[in-house]
Amino acid sequence: MRREIGGAAKVGATVAGRRNRRLDLPVKAARASLFRNGRRARILGADLTPINTDCASRPHSGRAVRRRPASSVNEELIVPTVQTAPTPTRSASAVAGIRSLLVQVEPGAETAPRLQVAVDLARRLDANLLGVGVEMIQGIGIGDPFVVGGDWINELEALVQDNLKRAEASFRIQSAGLQTEWLALQEIPAPAIARLSRRVDLIVAGGAPLDSFTRSADTAELIMRSGRPVLVAPPRGGKLRGEAVVVAWKDTRESRRAVADGLPFLKAAETVSVVEVCDKDDVAAAELHTFDVVQYLRRHGVKALAKAVIAPAERVATELNIIAQAIEADLIVAGAYGHTRLGEWLFGGVTRSLLHEPERFALLSH
Repeated sequence: MRREIGGAAKVGATVAGRRNRRLDLPVKAARASLFRNGRRARILGADLTPINTDCASRPHSGRAVRRRPASSVNEELIVPTVQTAPTPTRSASAVAGIRSLLVQVEPGAETAPRLQVAVDLARRLDANLLGVGVEMIQGIGIGDPFVVGGDWINELEALVQDNLKRAEASFRIQSAGLQTEWLALQEIPAPAIARLSRRVDLIVAGGAPLDSFTRSADTAELIMRSGRPVLVAPPRGGKLRGEAVVVAWKDTRESRRAVADGLPFLKAAETVSVVEVCDKDDVAAAELHTFDVVQYLRRHGVKALAKAVIAPAERVATELNIIAQAIEADLIVAGAYGHTRLGEWLFGGVTRSLLHEPERFALLSH
């Protein structure tokens, strides 16, 4: 007779001959312990997790696989073998994990590329697009309390209202035919958008230099405060194809977060290169890091290649762009590294280059 472990409520073992009959007692005791005090209890030392085998690299015989528990329970338990699913076909629909986008909308031609990037991406993903018009009256240095009267304040208020109306009109025209929402707020942009990011999967930013913190959200602050991935568009905008992607790897929390946030784009890409730029003494470690990331991505259906590049720290951003150019990648996925000092965000060289000197799209996470 043969009994197989199929879950917490079905505990058994191979019973065949004298040797296996000796397993009956511990198994029965284990079964009883599952319902001790009316609750399921974990069998310490017994690994009941199905084995996940790599079918591409190891032939599957169709037989169950034995695993020896690591603790005091010595008996070998039979668990079912689970085959990995085949690699899914890539297409634009792979980015379907992104269902909602947020973009700040400002009046003026210099910010139009950012809006166009968000509209194109929302249309491609069939995603909801949240447009936010947000601006605050600029601070006024006052030497004499009689210099600035009520009329001047009213004029500034009217200017903000006019800017918000123009921003909404531009948003309505550009996003016609999409699922959209619009919000108009009078407050400092960056904190407001970081707060509203709870409603979306992705923030679209960049596309124009920072004008004023009372009118434009600082992209760096959005990355550090929002808890959402931020797609930074180049100044001239453009259409994100995402057919080839470079992952800028550094063995840190920020990079791990960026890869996880970037999975929808990585799944849709045809070519993915995981790159770590290092000095010559760290090549072996870099090769190990990137190999592990490639294995992780393959389990998510992403075909990726690992690459370690020897270069000084000041050339990291340059090397990433060279590799991106070579494979015709228009997107770099990277972690963002920074901290505040005296109220100002300070960033590492790579993050600063991707933020302020973008040659292509960058997906940044912190």
